[in-house]
Amino acid sequence: MAEGGGREIDSLNNYYDDLAIGDRITSRGRTITETDLVVFSGLSGDYTQLHTDEEHAKAGPFGGRIAHGCLTLSIATGLEFQLFGTGEVRVLAFYGLDRVRFVKPVFIGDTIHVVVEVIALVDKDETRGVVTFHEEIRNQRDETVAVLDKRTLNKKRAYDA
Repeated sequence: MAEGGGREIDSLNNYYDDLAIGDRITSRGRTITETDLVVFSGLSGDYTQLHTDEEHAKAGPFGGRIAHGCLTLSIATGLEFQLFGTGEVRVLAFYGLDRVRFVKPVFIGDTIHVVVEVIALVDKDETRGVVTFHEEIRNQRDETVAVLDKRTLNKKRAYDA
């Protein structure tokens, strides 16, 4: 993700018309816990030893247990949701994910945050538009652990006119 350029915005809850390519926002952090892995394993049914068996995982490629990729995405989604604020909702729907890549492991005790940048704006019709965000999930060392492009369907100002 290119540093600089664009505006620093204060919310992801924007009208389509108010966004510009290059607009950016960064979430607060959240620490991944043992409980997160245990609960997510139960919820998802994914009991892969890389996530649930410390002794097995120690001998694996990362030297210990790591968070599920989808757990990392789920927590990142929660961090993004907190960037919406409490005002009138201008995001009509989650529109999809593209090019998701897990580039570094996330360990118990890592603190992740999300850096979001608007990379595309596509008109849908007179009252709605699709916003594409490039997102980097980063750890406490500011290392990128996952990247993805996320799309939302946003209101245009004409939607509420």
